[in-house]
Amino acid sequence: VQLQAFGGGLVQAGGSLRLSCAASGRTFGTYAVAWFRQAPGKEREFVAVHRRSFGSPSYADSVKGRFTISRDNDKNTVNLQMNSLEPEDTGLYYCAVAPGRYALSVYWTEGAYEYWGQGTQVTVSS
Repeated sequence: VQLQAFGGGLVQAGGSLRLSCAASGRTFGTYAVAWFRQAPGKEREFVAVHRRSFGSPSYADSVKGRFTISRDNDKNTVNLQMNSLEPEDTGLYYCAVAPGRYALSVYWTEGAYEYWGQGTQVTVSS
């Protein structure tokens, strides 16, 4: 599976961005799809995951209520709608896919994911 993330950019605090990730090589209808991010000087961290074609998404506490992950299995894409952005949301955002058979908590860690996109930069100015 090859993943291509796009949609990042520069936005002022309080603004919105929509990230998208397109997959090729294999349909990901049975996979979990997720977004991670990495701020400068920090480790990569979990943002959100959508497990397979059903079930509720899971979010990091820091983005809950502001970010929404969605997927379109027909188009093989996963999106991340980011509202009320804060300077702390600045970072390189990665999409990733993992087998859909794990318990929820497994998806909060990088080790669950088999395929990663190249990242798209999000910069939020204060």
